[in-house]
Amino acid sequence: MKRWLGKAETALGNHSDRLNAINIFPVPDGDTGTNLYLTIRAATRSLQETAPDEASLQNDVGAVLAKAGQAAMEQARGNSGTLFSVFLCAAAEPLSGHTRLTATLLAAALNRAQIRAWSALSDPVPGTMLSVMEAAARAAAAVDATQNGNDSNQALGLVLDAAVEAALDAVVRTEAQLDALQAAHVVDAGGVGMLLILDCLRSAVLGGELQNELLDGLHGYDVQDPHIHADLPDDDGVEVMCTVSLSPLDAATLRQRLDEVGDSVIMSQVERSPDAEGRYRWRVHAHVLDSETALRMIRSLGEPTDVSVSELALPRDPDPLAADQLAADARSLDG
Repeated sequence: MKRWLGKAETALGNHSDRLNAINIFPVPDGDTGTNLYLTIRAATRSLQETAPDEASLQNDVGAVLAKAGQAAMEQARGNSGTLFSVFLCAAAEPLSGHTRLTATLLAAALNRAQIRAWSALSDPVPGTMLSVMEAAARAAAAVDATQNGNDSNQALGLVLDAAVEAALDAVVRTEAQLDALQAAHVVDAGGVGMLLILDCLRSAVLGGELQNELLDGLHGYDVQDPHIHADLPDDDGVEVMCTVSLSPLDAATLRQRLDEVGDSVIMSQVERSPDAEGRYRWRVHAHVLDSETALRMIRSLGEPTDVSVSELALPRDPDPLAADQLAADARSLDG
């Protein structure tokens, strides 16, 4: 798990500029690559030092992934980062208590993760990283079903290969699934990011190299291709993110209220156990026209922490120095 997340951090750092260039859905703000990189970096940082009282993490695949997922959730960036952190947290659940990954466990983890990610969004749509997660999970389950419970590394390899191949097919299909992508003649940025992440998992488990040829021919992904998002109209509004403790009823109420004033509403539990008052900690993400309206809604039900508000129209032409720094950070990790 640590090797996987480390490889994914490196890959996303190296590819952040191209992912940003084709990021036009749900808003053309050109930051999907950066958001995924920073979110997965939070996950890897959480695992770099294990405290003495966390020694059990060394022998529990699910516990390691849960720790990484919670850190990612706490510091998630944007739609893509939030959905990926949901993916990590959910994938950890079927793996809890296990010391190694098997084909059956991986299939169960991918299925749990894609279901949880789809349900975290108030209005999920096909043609995004959600479709890529789902395709990978379905392919993994189909291959695992033919293995009759075989827990060998060979069976695991077959499942991983099938998941990555299905993810690639799903990425190619995204262009035809969303009008905005079809008009711009590009595939979905979040979907490509998820493909990279899954290929990193395959590489980490099987010991092979990343399959860079997976990206060959993806529309909009050649180095010489333009930054598509820079030519599209600005989106009004802001992205609001925070963490807040809510009862299940208050969480449902907040989701409904945010749906009424905005979109891209994502709500997911940071922890699966309630506090003494029966409240769960939730990570909240929404695109709204007015941040104060959204924050008033949230504060009427609980006190938010880790609040961030960013203009959706701000990240236009990517800062080349910032992009270079992301790539340099990734290369240093790779070394």
